[in-house]
Amino acid sequence: MERRKILKRQLSCTKGKEKEMPLYDCMLLVKPHVRKEALMDLVARVSKHVYRRNGVLTDMKSFGTVQLGYGIKKLDGRYYQGQLMQMTMMATPNINKELHYLNKEDRLLRWLLVKHRDTKYGLEFLSEEDANSEVNRLHRSSIYDDDEDEDEDEDDDDDEYDVDQGGNPTEG
Repeated sequence: MERRKILKRQLSCTKGKEKEMPLYDCMLLVKPHVRKEALMDLVARVSKHVYRRNGVLTDMKSFGTVQLGYGIKKLDGRYYQGQLMQMTMMATPNINKELHYLNKEDRLLRWLLVKHRDTKYGLEFLSEEDANSEVNRLHRSSIYDDDEDEDEDEDDDDDEYDVDQGGNPTEG
């Protein structure tokens, strides 16, 4: 019941707001000598930027230090390695323009923002009738039902083979 109230509240709060919140992956290739604290500071700045615009950071992965296929030339030298990070987020479509401040970030070798194709999440993409039917479907879900069917299946498995005294299976 409480889940239904939360879903309805989310529906009413999103009316009139920007509705599209596609999923994005932001790949950050950081210079190899950058410390972990500075790296986390950079990630925190990006995630705060997304959060301030009503976005959500859904996942973050670090791939560690990777060898690059070619050297990336920067003012302080050429880099053949980098620390690779992936941040997955739901954000407004103008996030690409808003993240261009990363071009001036001297700790980064490269950054890339990739939009997931045809994926939009959240109740704001459902009409009110669809949302109500979705809530009702969740409420009547068989997750909370007793597992009587599983018990019957387990009994059938026991009768499948009979074992005689010698340990050899015989058909029953």
